[in-house]
Amino acid sequence: MANESRFVIAVYVENKFGVLSRVTSMFTRRGFNIDSLTVGVTESPEYSRITITMSGDGYARDQMINQLRKLFNVKKVEYIEDSKALQRELMLVKVRNDPENHQRLLSALDIFKAKIVDYSVNTLSIEVTGTTDKLDAFIEMVRELGIVELCRTGVVALQKGSSNMLEGLNPDEFI
Repeated sequence: MANESRFVIAVYVENKFGVLSRVTSMFTRRGFNIDSLTVGVTESPEYSRITITMSGDGYARDQMINQLRKLFNVKKVEYIEDSKALQRELMLVKVRNDPENHQRLLSALDIFKAKIVDYSVNTLSIEVTGTTDKLDAFIEMVRELGIVELCRTGVVALQKGSSNMLEGLNPDEFI
């Protein structure tokens, strides 16, 4: 696709068994890949927020939003524009604790405002938070130092400013 890019969709759903499965299977049925997915309970324990990142063009984005809105337990679906969003991701990365590269690693920690969360004789476990691009850049910087293990949470996102996803929703619409 010529105009393919990564985009973020926020989905406000009932916090019930099987809802996540229905949401993700819809992507599978339509042949779309999810780049990252995060789910968590919201300010109200009856509801969860699913944040999905995927790649595609505007047509793919609009198609997925329209299909998500048709699902029974979905209360609201919103495309979150990069320019209007706060997006963060958490990464834990374990690197070799090599004395000859120790100073380079400390420099990387300082540059990326990362912190050591576990120390052993052979490895250091590091926590990094920020945008996807920041985490990708950190990986590239420490890759040659010896990454032992790595895991990422996926993107979470909120709209900037005082607006919120639930604006304009009638509480009576909620089950």
